[in-house]
Amino acid sequence: MKSSLKWIVIALALLAVAALGIWGLNKRQAAAAASAAAQSKAEPVVELAAADVMTLKTVELSQGVPISGSIKAVQSAVVKAKVAGELAQLRVREGDAVKAGQVLARVDSSDYAARVRQAQETADAARAQIDIAQRQFDNNKALVDQGFISKTALDTSQASLQSAQANHKAALAALDIAKKTVNDTVLTAPIGGMVSQRLAQNGERVGIDARIVEIVDLNRLELEAQLPVSDSLQVRVGQTALLKVEGQAQEIRAVVSRINPSAAAGSRSVLVYLNVEGGDSLRQGVFVQGRLQTQQMQALAVPLSAVRMDKPQPYLQIIQSGRIAHQTVVLGARGEREEQTWVTINNIALDAVLLRASAGFIRETTAVKVLNQVAGS
Repeated sequence: MKSSLKWIVIALALLAVAALGIWGLNKRQAAAAASAAAQSKAEPVVELAAADVMTLKTVELSQGVPISGSIKAVQSAVVKAKVAGELAQLRVREGDAVKAGQVLARVDSSDYAARVRQAQETADAARAQIDIAQRQFDNNKALVDQGFISKTALDTSQASLQSAQANHKAALAALDIAKKTVNDTVLTAPIGGMVSQRLAQNGERVGIDARIVEIVDLNRLELEAQLPVSDSLQVRVGQTALLKVEGQAQEIRAVVSRINPSAAAGSRSVLVYLNVEGGDSLRQGVFVQGRLQTQQMQALAVPLSAVRMDKPQPYLQIIQSGRIAHQTVVLGARGEREEQTWVTINNIALDAVLLRASAGFIRETTAVKVLNQVAGS
């Protein structure tokens, strides 16, 4: 009886020990699970908008050179006085449209008209002298034929006739000059366009070559751009440029029409001329700047702003397995795309997901989550 009781006590003790062991194991497993859950809950996850990331692709870049300068009219003219006198009937002002051949002003022609009359009278007198000399010559010729006078007298009358004819021609030439002077008192527009400057006033006495008005033809405008010799070697006739005008959102297009074959002596720059397609929105003298596209290229590239330079070597922030990694890259040629500067890169796989500059700096191994972009946001 005592022996059975002993074994019962021992069995109960073993069961108690086993129960305590199972309870301790369950407690340790629960503590480990709670610790893992707490650790997982404590790790931060950075949420990124869809606009903060991009997939690396082969894109088309345009390479070019920056250009700037002032726009000017291909055709312009300054109307000058051809004769001296008092200016009258000048009715056009800045901004007025004029046509080629239109009368712009007149110079007082009373003096020049009198000179025309004087030249006409001189020509008429010279003509009368021709008639007299001609009759004298005809009479002497008849007398010579009849043997009444010598041939010397005929030669003298012939010389007088030729002198009268020469004097008449000179008088007619002087008459033509006087008439042209009268015509020059009328100032006409040599080209069609718009008046850009009015440089004289009615009643003002002007001299020869005095500037009266300036006319510009805005139908054809060009940009004269100065380029360094190294940049000019890439420029060809027919290449296009996109230009920005201050105060105007829309870009304007220009095409290279001419390239100066010589570099300027002082600045060592080359002048390049571009035909500007701006229409009525542009004016002469407007300053523009932009980029002349010299070639197109297909390459693996990213926005230059996405490349970080705060380490000894440039790198990109990419997403691998839901975490941030810093990938060192080799930079290549630069180009323009979407009004941004892009740069070609090496040492990175195609279709890699990388962070744009808007995401800012994120430490390596940081867990990240890209949110789906909400439609319309």
